[in-house]
Amino acid sequence: MNPTIVTGGAGFIGSALVRALLATGVERVTVIDNLLSGKLENLDEVRDRVDFRHADIRDYSAIAPLIKNAGRVFHLAAIPSVPRSITEPVPSHESNIDGTFNVLRAASESRAGRVVYAASSSAYGDTEVLPKTESMAPNPKSPYALQKLVGEYYASVFAQCYGLETVSLRFFNVFGPRQDPSSPYSGVLSLFMKHLLARTAPTIFGDGEQSRDFTYVEDVAALCIKASLAPAATVSGKVYNAGNGGRFTLNETWRALCAIEGVKIQPLFAEPRAGDVRHSQADIAAAVRDLGHAPQFTFEDGLRRTLDWYRANA
Repeated sequence: MNPTIVTGGAGFIGSALVRALLATGVERVTVIDNLLSGKLENLDEVRDRVDFRHADIRDYSAIAPLIKNAGRVFHLAAIPSVPRSITEPVPSHESNIDGTFNVLRAASESRAGRVVYAASSSAYGDTEVLPKTESMAPNPKSPYALQKLVGEYYASVFAQCYGLETVSLRFFNVFGPRQDPSSPYSGVLSLFMKHLLARTAPTIFGDGEQSRDFTYVEDVAALCIKASLAPAATVSGKVYNAGNGGRFTLNETWRALCAIEGVKIQPLFAEPRAGDVRHSQADIAAAVRDLGHAPQFTFEDGLRRTLDWYRANA
């Protein structure tokens, strides 16, 4: 039986995808992860159905045998941080560009099935037009954004030149349970949750009026699976937005969380961070049309479910 592979499967999004795949009837999932940011405990409840392989996508000789003859490869492994790509550009480049090339090469050379690649909405940069559509010219503002864009181009080229089926999904601001708030590079919502439960003030970089298309992780996992099954003639080699289609400012988001908890805490503000975009919002029409994208969770639903998880696991 051709294995189903998830690189980065011990991470926040990757582990959600693993659970979603198993829920659809996949008997076993092979997870490739170097545990740089992933955690084995993210897979605890499904560990008996996961073939975990501690390997680094930068090491072709280590991952090629694992990907050989795979039915589907979901490539989520990365160093997913704009600030970190600026302060530590070398490992970010090696993981996000060299590692992605290795995954695509291994899949192509072993005649594996489709590769679904986790791209990034950061590729759009600060274009003023909203929502962002896939036909817009990319304008990356950070090494991370550029690296993820290069991965898209490689995926498209492997489809054109080598006949490897690929679909790239530009993740917007994904949030949900298991997102690690302990790192300085953590996503803003995981940090908001941490401060809210501790009743302390979060620090917002900038004026807080920057807006994001926050997308609940289970909706992203569902879209990844749909992208792996859509007709190749329609989707192979293409790029799709993986967002919710909405937009909320950081100030609105913090106020919404405070309202859910019934508290009032004023955030702190600091200078904007280099590489951050001002506004982000996905046009999801193409994903709805070609992939059957159908987000199930409103922003408030996602906030409440995530907050409940953090409270239970604090």
